[in-house]
Amino acid sequence: MQRHGYQAYLVGGCVRDLLADIEPKDFDVATDATPEQVKRAFRSCRLIGRRFRLAHIHFGRDYIEVATFRGSGNGDDRTELTKEGRLLADNVYGSIDEDAVRRDFTVNALYLDPQRGQILDYVSGYRDVRARTLRLIGDPEARYREDPVRLLRAVRFAAKLDFTIEPRCAELIATLGTLLKNIPPARLFEEALKLFLSGHARRSFDLLQEYGLFRALFADTAAVLDGESGAASLEMLRAGMANTDERIASGKPVTPAFMFATLLWPAMRRHQQQLEAQGHTVADAIHMAAEWAVFRQVARISIPRRFSTPMREIWQLQPRFENRHGKRVGRLMSHPRFRAAYDFLLLRVLEDESLEP
Repeated sequence: MQRHGYQAYLVGGCVRDLLADIEPKDFDVATDATPEQVKRAFRSCRLIGRRFRLAHIHFGRDYIEVATFRGSGNGDDRTELTKEGRLLADNVYGSIDEDAVRRDFTVNALYLDPQRGQILDYVSGYRDVRARTLRLIGDPEARYREDPVRLLRAVRFAAKLDFTIEPRCAELIATLGTLLKNIPPARLFEEALKLFLSGHARRSFDLLQEYGLFRALFADTAAVLDGESGAASLEMLRAGMANTDERIASGKPVTPAFMFATLLWPAMRRHQQQLEAQGHTVADAIHMAAEWAVFRQVARISIPRRFSTPMREIWQLQPRFENRHGKRVGRLMSHPRFRAAYDFLLLRVLEDESLEP
């Protein structure tokens, strides 16, 4: 980019992580070039996005994301807000200092020029990285309302980085959690993956509970956790999150299907028991309760069928572990979800001590 005559800097999480002695997983670039100019400069470039126009420069299977400096957008018809203050469209370009104040947290607004070895800091982000503090840029309430997903990002960064959320920014999280109802379920699905499948699921879960955001994402499960059997279910969920973190740390595969099976189990299980009390068989009760749980959850967090189907299979295999005689054992062990279902059974022991894995 610089050889083409543009300003260009590494920006955001990669700079923050380097300063915090964390190995970055990816690198983003900010530039004064427009997306169209970036595309003309690189044959391997692809433009994406409507709300934020971005350039992806591909190198084999990898790519570098390049974003044009954003401007304030004051009075510009290319910036659109909802009545709640949420930003719907934003393709206003500006200077690097304008771009810095448009970013969410100070620690994500640091720019690194690798040619000169120089860091540009317009919002005291370097100070906050050293103090291990998460602080929103500008008025915290306005910034949360502009994009309520920042509520979840605050939790995720605090969990990942082991940073403390600045008191005012933390105080507002619990009071503004209802704003998440305005976020599309598909976007919340992507945020859920980042929260629970990035190696810090246990800490993310605890912080979501602490700040009252878990209910905004998983209302039916939260209702069970508040009930008489909530303590046992809570122990199971926390163990499930810890196990996921251990698998990621050891390089083992993880899947959203198992994660959602764990997070939705308390709600599904309670509904299953209610159906059994009404006279339904165990198999029918599980089937109907699984349909109910998925139907209610996808209204809040969209779960693609490629994950919801194996999730249901993990649940539906649970009663079959109680019958371990004859050919049924062989059929059970040959099921493609057997390993996941057995691992899930081991988790359930924490909720129900009568089980014998």
